[in-house]
Amino acid sequence: MNPVGSILVCDDDAAIRTVIAQALRRAGHRVVTVGTLALLRSELASGLPDVVVTDVILPDGNGLDFAATLTAEHPRLPVIVLSAQNTLTTAVRATEAGAFDYLPKPFDLDVLADTVRSALARRVGRPIDAIDGEDPGVPLIGRSPPMQELYRVIARVVANDLTVLISGESGTGKELVARAIHDLGPRRHAPFIALNMAAIPRELIEAELFGHERGAFTGAAARVAGKFEQAAGGTLFLDEIGDMPMEAQTRLLRVLQSGEFTTVGGARTIRADVRIVAATNKDLQLQVGQGQFREDLFYRLNVVPVALPSLRERRQDIGLLARHFLDRAAENGLPRKGIDRGALLALEAYDWPGNVRELENLMRRVAALGRDETIGADEIRSNLGKEPPTNAEPDPDLAAAIHARLERMARDEPRAFEDGTLYDRIVAEVERPLIEAVLARCGNNQLRAARVLGINRNTLRKRLDTLEIDTARRTVTE
Repeated sequence: MNPVGSILVCDDDAAIRTVIAQALRRAGHRVVTVGTLALLRSELASGLPDVVVTDVILPDGNGLDFAATLTAEHPRLPVIVLSAQNTLTTAVRATEAGAFDYLPKPFDLDVLADTVRSALARRVGRPIDAIDGEDPGVPLIGRSPPMQELYRVIARVVANDLTVLISGESGTGKELVARAIHDLGPRRHAPFIALNMAAIPRELIEAELFGHERGAFTGAAARVAGKFEQAAGGTLFLDEIGDMPMEAQTRLLRVLQSGEFTTVGGARTIRADVRIVAATNKDLQLQVGQGQFREDLFYRLNVVPVALPSLRERRQDIGLLARHFLDRAAENGLPRKGIDRGALLALEAYDWPGNVRELENLMRRVAALGRDETIGADEIRSNLGKEPPTNAEPDPDLAAAIHARLERMARDEPRAFEDGTLYDRIVAEVERPLIEAVLARCGNNQLRAARVLGINRNTLRKRLDTLEIDTARRTVTE
């Protein structure tokens, strides 16, 4: 049975207050709504509710600042923060203020109801120190649902030392996410050290990681500190971890297990005071199955999995990113350029195999070489080297199957051609076997199946639930 409680909602928009109240009352909760912080304080003075839901920007103050005060005074009172300022900074500040959760506007009312239900089921603890300043300058840009989910995950992990494994295609910004986790966390004043496993010769990786003593090997003329020592007190980012040779994996596992290491050729034990953030564009579980990556190391690294969406999974962010890269190019001395709607549509139609990195390089190129002050669609297409992708011709067998299905429906269910549901019905019938077939080909690995389908893993989860695909047969890699 769902827990029922009293909910106090504060938002200066009367329409939003109304729809929230209606949704929560339908779920069986008692709801009181107010439009200012003064009225919110007044209601709280007369008795604490079970959950507080508050907007950030209010006529007489800031809801985040009030949330920090409220959770400090009443650490078991869950506060859910709503905001139209859908940035990583807002998500992190909400978490750091002690909020139970943060929901970016616009949000799904069912999601809000589920969040309230979760808040009633368990209470939050005391908040941690707020981050410094309003805007730490974290270079993560995007307001799409996949980015909002990413912000919420980052916000939950910045305050602790849990090991994080970032997965995503090349060019999606894995190092930016690692830096954000470092820059927003308690280790932000200590070093952030990055090491790309794919760029280091196999025989030198251990020395790079752990350092070496003089005479440890040919050419070792002096003692050199490794990345673990250089990152002391801070964060060590291990990029392309899937390219780490097996012998180095064994040593890294020992460090993660014991928290100690020795230099190559050394005998003195050194304490490893670092947070580990690793990243990969490979399927590590597949590598484990193929004997290319240690299973025990995978589980040590995969404490908090963070999956980055590809750019084609967040097309609505492309215009925002394009303008940002043009502004940054101008700051670096290139001509300042505008971009018209046709160019943005051309950008959104492209599939971006190189992801955000490819988009940034394109914007710098057109800023440097374009003749006009405003970038148009033709210039974008010529620089991409191809026209936007078009729909492929359907497979004859698939087309025949669809025609046969329509014939049966015309004979047995003629109303299907009159009630406006034909498209949704046919798509749903195709979608289910498609997802099931891809899952089967991927060994029921959801992360790999989502990549094959070209959709976000969270989207795949929702489709599995909506289509009621048997969850007992799924292997969830989270």
